Amino acid sequence: MTIEKVAVIGSGVMGAAIAAHVANAGVPVTLLDIVPDGANDRDTLAKGAIAKMLKTKPAPFMHKRNARLITPGNLEDNLDAVGDCDWICEAIIENPKIKQDLYGRLEKVRKKGSIVSSNTSTIPLGVLLDGMPASFAADFAITHFFNPPRYMRLFEVVGGPATKPEALDALRQFGDVKLGKEVVDCKDTPGFIANRIGIYWSTVATGLAYDMGLTVEEADSIVGRPMGIPKTGIFGLADLTGIDLGPHVVGSMLKLLPDSDPLCLQYDADHGLTKLMQKMIADGYTGRKGKGGFYRRNKTNGKSVKEALDLQTGEYRPEQKANLKSAKAAKAGLRTLVEFDDKGGQYAWGVASRVLAYSAALLGEIADDIAAIDTAMKTGYAWKWGPFEQIDMLGTDWFAERLAADGIDVPPVIAKAAGRPLYKEEDGKRYMLGLDGEYQEIVVAEDAWMLADKKLGQEPIARNGSASIWDVGDGVACLEFHSKMNAIDDQTIAMVKQAANLHKKGFKALIIGSDADNFSVGANVGLVLFAANTAMWPVIENGIQEGQNAMMALKYAPFPVVAAPAGMALGGGCEVCLHADVIQAHAESYMGLVEVGVGVIPGFGGCKELVMRNVTNKKRPGGAMPAIAQAFEAISTAKVATSAAEARDMMILRDGDGITMNRRRLLADAKAKALQLAENYEAPEPIEINLPGATAQAALHMAVDGFVASGKATAYDAVVGGQVANVLTGGDTDITEPVTEKQLLKLEKEGFLSLIKNPKTLDRIEHMLTTGRPLRN
Repeated sequence: MTIEKVAVIGSGVMGAAIAAHVANAGVPVTLLDIVPDGANDRDTLAKGAIAKMLKTKPAPFMHKRNARLITPGNLEDNLDAVGDCDWICEAIIENPKIKQDLYGRLEKVRKKGSIVSSNTSTIPLGVLLDGMPASFAADFAITHFFNPPRYMRLFEVVGGPATKPEALDALRQFGDVKLGKEVVDCKDTPGFIANRIGIYWSTVATGLAYDMGLTVEEADSIVGRPMGIPKTGIFGLADLTGIDLGPHVVGSMLKLLPDSDPLCLQYDADHGLTKLMQKMIADGYTGRKGKGGFYRRNKTNGKSVKEALDLQTGEYRPEQKANLKSAKAAKAGLRTLVEFDDKGGQYAWGVASRVLAYSAALLGEIADDIAAIDTAMKTGYAWKWGPFEQIDMLGTDWFAERLAADGIDVPPVIAKAAGRPLYKEEDGKRYMLGLDGEYQEIVVAEDAWMLADKKLGQEPIARNGSASIWDVGDGVACLEFHSKMNAIDDQTIAMVKQAANLHKKGFKALIIGSDADNFSVGANVGLVLFAANTAMWPVIENGIQEGQNAMMALKYAPFPVVAAPAGMALGGGCEVCLHADVIQAHAESYMGLVEVGVGVIPGFGGCKELVMRNVTNKKRPGGAMPAIAQAFEAISTAKVATSAAEARDMMILRDGDGITMNRRRLLADAKAKALQLAENYEAPEPIEINLPGATAQAALHMAVDGFVASGKATAYDAVVGGQVANVLTGGDTDITEPVTEKQLLKLEKEGFLSLIKNPKTLDRIEHMLTTGRPLRN
């Protein structure tokens, strides 16, 4: 079966956001909720939720127009609307009795074979199905999203003994391809996988910090990036998710777990931190959504000062930077951190020993393979490494010995490892250790892989310090950037030029992408600043020329080039994409030409490509000026699309370009597109366009001058904008003269070189490198 229409019951934070993400997938969805007492508009809850999401940041919708796919309604008047839905997802209050009452009503109106699921975060499926008929149980599952559904990739699926296999297959397929999720099959146990481990981890990490006398800053400096946890750290994460959420989820788990479970043994209602958090909640200190949490912003002498909570006194004080040597030593690896002889190292081991042993002991109870548990923690809690990957980093033999020395039971899978790694690579394949102590191959599908999977067992075709070229099969090569943040430098450009000539080695197509979080943040402006400060103007000019040559080599290569951006594709990274034949973008691609933020203009052909795309767009309004104005607005304001869908509005993506929802499928989709293009590929013909020159420049200058006069732009913004305007209007030309790509590239280079010699541009670059924020000078 396939899922083509969805209903979501419950328009609270989670239910509404699930509906929004289904709409992001292009699937129509009905959103229903109760009728509030005295409501004039009986659909007010669902309608209000949609309206609120259109204003929410970060946005639940990938494009505002997606909201049109949601039909709001109420459970009294519109329940029969679920009758033509293939999947009904319940996301109401975590109360089994209320849920079961709803299921009884749904059973009367849903169509035969439609799937019903619950988004419960902790309640086992068996509890939810108590008293429900067999016909309902056959179509019922748990589908657990993580908040916010658009951005968190984990999708836990739990089937019961009566759940039809085809229903589970449909949910997996929809979650994977349409919603872009990492689908993990879980067993029907409290908290499933991620929350079972995550709630215990949070309880241990916060409680142990309190017991050991660490400050919140010290705890977050250890159970943060050094342990592969998001930079918020453990207490910062509590502020982000809501401190008031903790007692609810812990309480729910305590009711469901046996008294012998380590969480039940760890939790103490009379613990000092438990009492402190109760007082915080009562006083409105529930985290970022309240008056503050473990951290808060407080005005002192008219200035906003960040403060942290003293765990021992319960009073706020100015935030203090943690200075634990162990946190710095952690750069050498997790083993170095947990062995370090200071309170940070002791704290790290205290958390790691308990949480990793707990995770390993749960193998077989919550999931049957270690990869499922690792995937759940990486995509549900944003851990950099899953628990079993962390155990491998420590060494299974060392971990077992240290646990035993501390009186902690060694989990069966660790004992069976007998010093062997839990994961291994052999003959170009990856294996994981099973419950039986034998290795099982991790099978990678041909339509869903990461570049790391293709790299196994092979050497790159070419490599330097910033980029590599890999054979990904079927005559297709992949150009991978791997400098810091994938910033573009001279070595990147050299590899781009080499990639554009791969036909000489028998390749018939090229894709550009990697497994990194970001495609490329743009040019390495630190190198540009160094060259400018030492007046190495010929070096800068040559760098711009080489970059332009490389982009043109990509564009006119004798084989198809498909760019596969994900994450940030900014500045030069966006320019690489603009010169590909096709862009196959991950849905969460953030693209734009942002160079004006550091006081320069796009120099690798970004201005050229964007104005040509707008001018040659057959759907644009008449005349060249509207097209030029659209390109000018995008470049002069450093506009960044916050999704691939928005990038299409900006003409960064065009008709024929594709969007992939699942990150794991991106490179496979790009490769498939490249092979399709390669069948009868002909390199594009050079383009000429007609641009109005001075008359259009004058109009753009007037617009910018107005922004300066109103205080919305600075005088130097006008200088930079003037160079953008010069390129986009064709320089010294008029509407009767065709302008070539070569001419536009020359204007770009001249504009860039003019600005890079201006001290105000150098100030902007230095400020960006120092603070990470643009300077408005």
